Amino acid sequence: MKNNNDQVYRIQGLSCANCAKKFENNVKKIEGVTEARVNFGASKISVSGVASISDIEKAGAFDKLKVSSEQEELPEEPSVPFYQKHANVLLSFLFLVSGWVAFFQQGEDHLSTTILFAASIVIGGYRLFFTGLNNLIRLQFDMKTLMTIAIIGAAIIGEWGEGATVVILFAISEALESYSMEKARASIRSLMNVSPKQATILIEGTEKQISVKDVKIGDRMLVKPGQKIAMDGKIVKGGASISEAAITGESIPVSKSVNDEVFAGTFNEDGLLEVEVTKRVEDTTIAKIIHLVEEAQAERAPSQAFVDKFAKYYTPLIIMIAFLVAIVPPLFLAADWNTWIYQGLAVLVVGCPCALVISTPIAIVTAIGNAAKNGVLIKGGVFLEEVGRIKAIAFDKTGTLTRGAPEVTDVQAFHITEEELLRIIATLESGSTHPLASAILQKANQMGVAQTDYAMEHFESVAGKGIKASIEGITYQAGSPNWFLSEEHSEMNRLTESIHKLQNAGKTVIIVGSSDKIFGVLGIRDEIRESSVSSVKELKELGISDLYMLTGDNDRTAEAIGHEVEIDRVKSSLLPEDKLRYIKQLREEHGSMMMIGDGINDAPALAASSVGVAMGGAGTDTALETADVALMGDDLRKLPFTIRLSRKTLTIIKQNISFSLGLKVLALLLVIPGWLTLWIAIFADMGATLLVTLNSLRLLKVKDKG
Repeated sequence: MKNNNDQVYRIQGLSCANCAKKFENNVKKIEGVTEARVNFGASKISVSGVASISDIEKAGAFDKLKVSSEQEELPEEPSVPFYQKHANVLLSFLFLVSGWVAFFQQGEDHLSTTILFAASIVIGGYRLFFTGLNNLIRLQFDMKTLMTIAIIGAAIIGEWGEGATVVILFAISEALESYSMEKARASIRSLMNVSPKQATILIEGTEKQISVKDVKIGDRMLVKPGQKIAMDGKIVKGGASISEAAITGESIPVSKSVNDEVFAGTFNEDGLLEVEVTKRVEDTTIAKIIHLVEEAQAERAPSQAFVDKFAKYYTPLIIMIAFLVAIVPPLFLAADWNTWIYQGLAVLVVGCPCALVISTPIAIVTAIGNAAKNGVLIKGGVFLEEVGRIKAIAFDKTGTLTRGAPEVTDVQAFHITEEELLRIIATLESGSTHPLASAILQKANQMGVAQTDYAMEHFESVAGKGIKASIEGITYQAGSPNWFLSEEHSEMNRLTESIHKLQNAGKTVIIVGSSDKIFGVLGIRDEIRESSVSSVKELKELGISDLYMLTGDNDRTAEAIGHEVEIDRVKSSLLPEDKLRYIKQLREEHGSMMMIGDGINDAPALAASSVGVAMGGAGTDTALETADVALMGDDLRKLPFTIRLSRKTLTIIKQNISFSLGLKVLALLLVIPGWLTLWIAIFADMGATLLVTLNSLRLLKVKDKG
């Protein structure tokens, strides 16, 4: 985890997982550094302690790495044509081809053949040898060390042609790994490039273009039609259709007007807006999303932890096997030394763990990046994998299956007029933070009723029941029918039929009364989201049939909503502690379960589930902070997509590990009859890397059906 005292730097030129590990170890050795951690997926390093950028760059000199502070960001590398970027490899390839032509025309022992192959090895592999020999001196055995030993050994026993071919194929293998990571990182770069680097600020009525880094909270920003919004803010003048696809993944524009929030990176389609800036550039929603995705890519998934641990023992084991293959047959079976040294060198090549090392991180990085582009934030590989294992899902009702914007649909008054009833309950609810309070206040405003006409004293909120307060000497209470029934209120019996009728229609019932009278009944309906029914249906098609709805609402309302969205297992009248207890029970029962809530009221339940998913509308900080996964578009259709992506990722990780180990085992078995050659070894190694790379990139093709 990142420490508050850590310095984070961006890295340019980080191409392979082994290079990342070596760089990390080198930085740890810098005087003044206590800890260092490379985030290979995001190309960043976190350093605890004191170190200058030049010191850190020296630690990465072996791979010509460039470093800058996280805020500055490195400039994009200039586009270099392939033939220039890999000129040494192309030149090496030409010498290799010439060498094989000479081999077939003049024989392998001819001086010109040897010179051509040697030139190919030196030109194509000098960087490899430099790193490999340094590692050998320090007794660090990574894949470059193994390859260096194998190629030099091949030259010593006269296998110049195969040694040169191994150099070229290894270079191709490294290029593949670099390409695959660049593709995986492209989704993050696309997020970084979403927001403009400059904003148009109004200063005393004059428009001025300034860098977003210089924009302050409270500044007035002008956004013209067809422009991207540069900063998070609140509209103070104008209105427009805003495309929020960059944040939510939803392509349909959202209509925005005065007092609505807008976000950096979103697109103003058709209106002239004046926006008051509410967040600094480093605190914008898009900046938080980028940060969370980069942090997520650094988190090691269980599969990756297994691979890292396995690789720790795997490399020394391969070296030991290669050593035994080289010396045991000649020493004990009088076999030919040259033949078995050659076999031992081939074992070193085939044993290179490059495919195994990248098998998991490339899949995790690709999947998390794809999810972010589609408006789903997954906070790490551990949660990405866990989503794919989910057996049961529990939904909160309000704000998750429903819109979370209830409306008063029915008003029944007794003993007083409707206006008086609304004035009383509006006065009571003016002190409440309950979601239903806004619906009641909105209804009162529509009726032209001002709650300020009455003075309120001794306000009290009773958890799970309602509210009470004294208004002009009378103590009123407003809340659930169960509250009044538990107090055995004398007038409740005559309201039973009316209450049941409202509840059967899926409406929440609020009773308003005093100690001896019931003054009214309100029916409030929270409309179901359009995406709820289709999402539940798709989840069932994915094989997740254990679906639950948890709500504090009454039984009849909960059952009506559950019936509409086709969730049979409904738990109602739950207090927050009941919901938490039930989540723990479900987790014990199913092993792995998911909870979906609004990220605010459901924080304890989200934390207790295997995976907590927040309906995190754009800009909802609480959703980003409390949940393991956030659906940025408040769209439940993103949930089946996330589960499909996770399952696909788990499958691909298993395939990658099987490919990388299986091909090597098959190649190593050829040692027994003495058939293993450097050709077969390098093709097994490169073939595994190629398969793992292309297989992982298939995750980019998993699309959101919504």
